Amino acid sequence: MYPYYYGFDPTMILLIPAMLLAMYAQTKVQTTFNKYLKVYSQKGYTGAQVARYILDKNGLRNVDIELASGRLSDHYDPRSKVLRLSNDVYHGTSIASVSVAAHEVGHAIQHGEEYFPLTFRNNLVPIVNISSSMSWIFIMLGFLVTPSLLKIGILLFSGAVLFQVVTLPVEFNASSRAIDQLVTNSLITTEESKYSKKVLDAAALTYIAAAASAILQLVRLVILSNSRDD
Repeated sequence: MYPYYYGFDPTMILLIPAMLLAMYAQTKVQTTFNKYLKVYSQKGYTGAQVARYILDKNGLRNVDIELASGRLSDHYDPRSKVLRLSNDVYHGTSIASVSVAAHEVGHAIQHGEEYFPLTFRNNLVPIVNISSSMSWIFIMLGFLVTPSLLKIGILLFSGAVLFQVVTLPVEFNASSRAIDQLVTNSLITTEESKYSKKVLDAAALTYIAAAASAILQLVRLVILSNSRDD
């Protein structure tokens, strides 16, 4: 059995780096977004206008744009082919607004081109929704009943880890497309693209943190499982 010290599980130490990264990522994305929300783009286009222009330029006139509630709630819905932008992004003319809008359009372009990582991730969604909720039931039963159930739980949890890992190239590619579309279509200047990249890089940190957390949690569970077999 893996040693516990006064009820403390030493494998929890593995999660500390991911927790620190997650806290840093959340702070970074908020501070960076707020900073460049006050820096207005020279062209003066709103996020909604930028999104509509890029969508039309890429033959995606069938994709609608809607105003979404909440802050930083921006996303592209591939099922209904709708781009939903938060108020700050939809109506805003800042570098942050147009950058986030263009990023979400990047996902729409990926969908239209059947970009493999996005297609693969979307196909994982129904599987991961089930496996994620079931995994911890088996993991808890594995600790309480038999180690074989713990192994099943780890296998199910691996699906969630895979989803987080596959999300990384999807997000990085969407950001790359966003910068390219903004500059190529003269929606922002080359100098402004540096600020745009800072906004999108900060947002990417949250996905890196999520992937790191999932991977380290999986490593921790494998260690615990192996210790029960000893």
